[in-house]
Amino acid sequence: MKKKLSLIFTVAGILLLTTACTDLNEQVLDETLSTELSEENEANGLLAPVYALLPNLFQHTTYFALQEISTDEAILPYRGGTDWGDNGIYLALHQHNTTSTDPNVNSTWNTLVQSISRSITAIAGFKNSANPNAATFLAEARGMRAYYNLIALDMFGIVFVKEDAGTTSQIIRGDEAVKYIESELLAIEPLMQPKSVVGPGRLNQAAVWGLLARLYLNAPVYRNIYGTTFDFPSADMDKVISYSDKIIASGQSKLSSDYFAIFGNDNHTNEELIFAVDQRPDLNGHNRMAYFSISGDQFPLAEFPAANGTDGPAITSDFYQSWVQAYGTVDPTRDPRFYKENMSVYTNKADTCLNDADYKINRGILRGQQYGALRVNGAFVRCPDGKLKVGRLTYVTRNRADLAVSFSQNIDFTTAGSNYNSGYRVEKYEFSRVSNTGRNKGEADISIIRLADVYMMRAEARLRKSDAAGALADVNIVRASRTATNPPPALTSMTLDLLFRERGFEFYWEMLRRTDMIRFGKYEGTWTEKTNTDVKKRIFPIPQTAIDGASNLPGYLKQNDGY
Repeated sequence: MKKKLSLIFTVAGILLLTTACTDLNEQVLDETLSTELSEENEANGLLAPVYALLPNLFQHTTYFALQEISTDEAILPYRGGTDWGDNGIYLALHQHNTTSTDPNVNSTWNTLVQSISRSITAIAGFKNSANPNAATFLAEARGMRAYYNLIALDMFGIVFVKEDAGTTSQIIRGDEAVKYIESELLAIEPLMQPKSVVGPGRLNQAAVWGLLARLYLNAPVYRNIYGTTFDFPSADMDKVISYSDKIIASGQSKLSSDYFAIFGNDNHTNEELIFAVDQRPDLNGHNRMAYFSISGDQFPLAEFPAANGTDGPAITSDFYQSWVQAYGTVDPTRDPRFYKENMSVYTNKADTCLNDADYKINRGILRGQQYGALRVNGAFVRCPDGKLKVGRLTYVTRNRADLAVSFSQNIDFTTAGSNYNSGYRVEKYEFSRVSNTGRNKGEADISIIRLADVYMMRAEARLRKSDAAGALADVNIVRASRTATNPPPALTSMTLDLLFRERGFEFYWEMLRRTDMIRFGKYEGTWTEKTNTDVKKRIFPIPQTAIDGASNLPGYLKQNDGY
């Protein structure tokens, strides 16, 4: 059977072609190619590998683990004393005791350096192309190299500079690294195509503006990663505001009225996304963001009785309490970003018979008793009329039918705090409709930059320039936009602590928390099971395998301080 693929991923293995195409608009091609490759497919053969590892980078055990489980948002204990033990790597990650042999660090590093290498290969190929549009595609590959280097700078404190695949990369740090990434993004910005042409799954002009804003906002950290405090120069903040203004004024993106639609299976066309990991059907996507946190006895798809969760990370009670403190006596469900109820059984508290098409688990932060499709001997129970039987869930798959799938606020590394049902869970991304295992065939694009972050970055830059009124206005624009349900009430004041809290409400589980915590001076704080205050843990260790691999170049790859 012929397989349909996005243009980005067709002929992904062809790395050294030298001609380009005239049009790379979003479309779906048949994978079966003629013996003579078209110019379009030749150019795609250069660009495809540049993007191909993005889903790997944004998996639960790579970028997500490092950016979230190391923070006050997410915690992953030994579930039931056995599951997710993994030699203690998730305990160490949360407690800021990660070592240079950590497999998640190693996977993230390898994915980044491979993607940088593939970008260099594409750049070289387009430099040798006579096609009149080659300069545009070369700029795109160059921009992706800058993006991967920006992540490397954020996570490992280093940037790789390399133009010729046959030479050794130069490694730079600090202000030099910031200036290099800045120069690369500024050089390509005029050549980038608008999002309306290439879609959110490829680097576009608005995405470059967003990366520049993100770079300038975090530049004070990157220049002085171990600093006691960070200086946020007015010039940097002005640039954050300027590039945010460009995105907003361009009209290329719009805030979504439905918050959870931003993370839904059909979100590729959601106008709030500016840059995202493209996971449309038949691409190399995954469902890890949806499966990772929910219970192993939550089976969200009526069609697939083997597709379930895994009882992975939960939010800490510290993060949950930030919602409680914000809303006082009013339940946090008042905020449409916190929770979305999809099944009436949560209000009538009785077993229910549902049409298969109507069966959808709830979204957001999940608390208390969970309901879902009931299974016996691996098959779903049906009502007399053939509808799906939905009821109170217990841990049948764990041979603990006596233990209710009732998520508790308390979670820690004690025996009691590590049970399967400990901790409130997160189902922010919609569970893929076609994932027969629960892990594979993701449909929802994973957000890298979206318009709400642009407003929030501008708000922060304004606030750091003492424009509290301007910052407050930006935050309230985002809050007021969620009109599909009752939007959260407008805030009446703005401080850095309030803005940090608001970023947590808006961007939880989106792999921004570690970077935010460092910038706001929160990363050395104390929260559930974490007391380490060592500033050297702001960046991760360079994998020992990488250092060993470069041992024939003395002094080339130096381990980060503190490891």
